[in-house]
Amino acid sequence: MATLTHDTAKVLTSRRTSGVALALLAAASFALSGPIAKGMIDSGWTAGAAVTARILIAGAVLVVPALVVLRGRWSLLRRNAGLVVAYSLIAIAGCQLAYFNAVDHMDVGVAILIEFACPVLVIGWMWLRHGQRPSRLTVIGAALAIAGLMLVLDLVSGADLDPIGVLWALGAMASAAVYWIISADEDNGLPGIVLAAGGLLLGGVVLLLAGLIGIVPLETSRADVVLAGSDVPWWLPVITLGVVTAGLAYVLGIAASRRLGSRLGSFVGLSEAVASVLFAWLLLDQAPAAVQFAGGALILVGVIAVRLGEPATEHAAEAPAP
Repeated sequence: MATLTHDTAKVLTSRRTSGVALALLAAASFALSGPIAKGMIDSGWTAGAAVTARILIAGAVLVVPALVVLRGRWSLLRRNAGLVVAYSLIAIAGCQLAYFNAVDHMDVGVAILIEFACPVLVIGWMWLRHGQRPSRLTVIGAALAIAGLMLVLDLVSGADLDPIGVLWALGAMASAAVYWIISADEDNGLPGIVLAAGGLLLGGVVLLLAGLIGIVPLETSRADVVLAGSDVPWWLPVITLGVVTAGLAYVLGIAASRRLGSRLGSFVGLSEAVASVLFAWLLLDQAPAAVQFAGGALILVGVIAVRLGEPATEHAAEAPAP
């Protein structure tokens, strides 16, 4: 029994370590999307066109490997049709469209820091849905995160901040919370790459139809995109946006969250905020103000405190004994 317990602990440790590594890679991939999309928008693309191209390209890239993994188990896909629809409309299409509209009204670093207050929402869901009452440390951490959000919005100095951009960023925050919650669920038996491919394809089609009927503006441009002070052909950021920042990122993110659980996965995913600020600085020359850096640091401290105040049990950490 002692040997069995020791072996199980090693499996869980290995699973969590690989999950953290995958989460960091996913975060770095996701982080590129904001600066690239911002460059495309500045060159004539609308946010709707950028997010639609990103989703459709990623879905097209993943559809073949998803079919291989599915191996004809169509009943599994039918049983999880509602989950795939929710994932596509909220966690993928809704989140990306809200985020890209946010960066169309504000700096990338500010938008991503607002979005990544989403772990607080994940904690609230775990309390309401699963009865995991937050501890005192959790409440303190949530308060710190909210205070940090106020600094990120630069409300203290009274800076002129577009309220439309703030609303879009808050919508992205709520959608991101849904992403972590659905991605961490492996009880449905649906392979992660199948969930990603199905969600991306369906979300892309919905956005494309919305564009055709005029709900979502879809305007593209073949003008060069300025990134890092250099002009690059339009097709290069488009392909990168789809393959790297969506296709690769979503597969890695789902794999990571299923190893870490929605809470820990969302906390590790905060590294995307840091990476996004760095990429925005390098590619777009957008440096947040000092007060916004302080707010970002306070958000990170807050969500870490929330994590430490939560129960140690994680759904994704459960693994069968060897």
